[in-house]
Formats: sequence, structure tokens, C-alpha cells
Amino acid sequence: MITEIKNGRVIKNGEIKNESVYFEGEKILSQKEAQAKGIDTVIDAKGNYVSAGFIDIHVHGGGGYDFMDGTEEAFEGAAAFHAKHGTTALCPTASSGDFDVTVRMFHNYKAIKEKDRKGADFIGMHMEGPYFAFSQKGAQDPRYVRDPDKEEYMRFLDATNDIVRWSIAPERDKGYEFAKTLTERGIRVAAAHTDANCKQMQEAAKHGYTHMTHFYSCMKGMERINGMRIAGAIEAAYLDDNITVEVIADGMHLPYELLQMVYKIKGPDRTALITDAMRGAGLPDGANCVLGADGDGVPVRIAQGVAWMLDGQAFAGSIATTDRLVRTMLEAGIPLTDAVKMASETPAKLAGCPNKGTLDAGKDADILIFDENINMQSVFVRGRSIL
Repeated sequence: MITEIKNGRVIKNGEIKNESVYFEGEKILSQKEAQAKGIDTVIDAKGNYVSAGFIDIHVHGGGGYDFMDGTEEAFEGAAAFHAKHGTTALCPTASSGDFDVTVRMFHNYKAIKEKDRKGADFIGMHMEGPYFAFSQKGAQDPRYVRDPDKEEYMRFLDATNDIVRWSIAPERDKGYEFAKTLTERGIRVAAAHTDANCKQMQEAAKHGYTHMTHFYSCMKGMERINGMRIAGAIEAAYLDDNITVEVIADGMHLPYELLQMVYKIKGPDRTALITDAMRGAGLPDGANCVLGADGDGVPVRIAQGVAWMLDGQAFAGSIATTDRLVRTMLEAGIPLTDAVKMASETPAKLAGCPNKGTLDAGKDADILIFDENINMQSVFVRGRSIL
């Protein structure tokens, strides 16, 4: 069945065009292909925007679920919650936790990823930890933060072939042996929760650390040591054009000025918007929950649009959704076409997902219709209506 979405302002190739979008089954069609076969169904976008689906390459959960709960219900629930907000594909993310709990997450990911269900597609897992600098652990569970151990990480790697990216503190990777192991397996290596300075980060980038996880959060910028100014990992990302970044654009983790600076220097081709959302996404202010596996996570409290540590002294994670990310970038003065690119095309490339991220013919029919305030009117995942 050929479907045409008409009367929409289509965001495509960096422009907003008054044209139709066509799809058949799970794939987008060109106008020529669609008209040759004949249109069966017409959807009136009513002047709203039409774009490729948003892709979240760093998300722990939402709607009361965490992927580390390790149940099919958690995977289904979180994916369905985020789909309603425009996420059509995501990378379930494991935080630093118990080995057996993490492996249980691997097994349930494999069991559910091919199931017929409603919600965002799964495009590979992201390991965030546990190999971090303790001084930059943030909300990661301190019981599990440690240096890389080859025997252990090989057990992780032998337990699954679904990991597509792994975030590590590069200065803890002695001789960059871990990065080499990951690169040989086609797993993208990222720097995170790191005490590396600029020179250390630049050296790490030569060994595969060419992406920075939740840029600015839990990493060093310029500091003064014995009166001397020492550049940090943040400055390394600005200096090296080969380093890509991701930002939590929830309006809380980074102020507008920093979002503007990241956009100006790194640009939309090297910047992905991520939620880094935990299970509290969708829960009301005042709610208590845990970051990580249910029954074994870090207690947090939801307030002011973000998760807080119980002492109220630091953030414990994001409760953002991808529509909120795009909305925040618009509020920061970023053009809609670039904000959408950072939420769709760029993360698709970073995740190594060539069949998603744009409205080009042949891509998956992951399509959004949303209004001026980025409120979702319709969401399609591989041609299936989710909203």
C-alpha cells in the first residue's frame, strides 16, 4: 500500500520544502516510484512539519522503566514511551552495574529486538561504564566504577554481539588495549566520565576515542594547577575536527550559551542530541525512583525537569525526551533544520545506521509530523503508525 503525506513542511537536506513524502510498507519511496504505482492512502499534514524520526544513541530508560531492569517489559515500556515523543530508534544504554545484571540486559535485548511490537527500533546497545575515573563518576554507582579488566571485559564481549558503542575514561585504558579490542570488533569507542586533560585526550583520539559522551558532563575543562592553566578534554574536542560530541539538550545540563558554542564550533554534522534519559522520564515532579536496575540502583528524585541525587547537590540524570531536545535547541536560537539534523541524521551516522536518519528514498519509513512547538501529531516507525 502506497501512502502519501501531503500539505506538510518537509525538513530534508537542510531545507524546508512544500512537498509530499511517500512510503510503502517499511520504506520511503521517491515521488516517481510512488506515482508510478499509484497512491492508496493520503495523510494530510495540515501545514505541520514532516521530518525523519529522531534517533537517541544514549538513553537508559523512561516511563518508569530502565533497560537494566533486564525484562522484556522494561524494553517494551521504555521504547513505547519514547516513541510517543518522536524517538523512532534508540540505543539502550547500560550504566555501571553488577556483571550478571548487565548480562541479563544483553539477553533480553537479543530476545526482544526482533519482536513485532510498537515502539522505537533498537539499533544496538551502548555500554556506559564501568571503566571510569572515580572522581568523575557523576551519578554512576560507585560500587561498580573501576579500571578496565581484560578478563572481565572479554566476558562482556563474549556474552553479546549487540554492543555498538562503549564509553570509557581513556586515561584508565592502559596502552589503549581496550580501545584496540573494541575497534577490532567494530564497536565505537567514546570518552566519558574522564579526568583526561587536553593532551591526554588528543593522544586518546589517535587510538580510537573519537567521540565524547554527554559533552561537558563529567569531564574536565581548563583548570589551573600551580598557577598554570591546563587545557582539558573539553578543549581537545574543540581543537580536533575528528572528534564528535553528543549533548544533553534538556535545558538543564547545559545552558543555552554552551549549546550555542557547541553548535558554532562543532556544527550539526559532528554534534548529536541525546536524552541520556533514565526511568524517571515521564514521571511527575516529586517522584522518587532509581538510576540503574530496579532494586539495585542509585536512589534519585525528580524535580524541575531533571533527576537529582537525594541530597540535592547534583544532577542524577536526565528525564528528557527527544522532542524536548529539539525544542531546547530552538529556544537557544539554533535553526530548526540543524536541530532536526542533530536529532536524526547525525546520530544515525554515529550509530552506523545507514538505513535511518533522513527522508531519502530507500530509507526506513521513520517519519514524524509535528507542530511549531515540536509536539508530535503523528509518529511512524518503519511505516507503522505509533501515534
